Amino acid sequence: MEQKKINSTSCDTCTNYRYDEELEYYVCEVSLDEDEMGCFLRGTIQNCPYYRLDDEYAVVRKQI
Repeated sequence: MEQKKINSTSCDTCTNYRYDEELEYYVCEVSLDEDEMGCFLRGTIQNCPYYRLDDEYAVVRKQI
């Protein structure tokens, strides 16, 4: 089954955006290259190609 890619800029709802207890703040777990990181830090990125909706109930829906 092909997974649909959703592009967004809202890190708050992304699976890759996790709380790091050592750093005590949220970080993106995606390893961005230098150009992507520059765009991200400048805020010029329109849609993140790595965005995945943090859907807690996805597993439950698959079981039904």
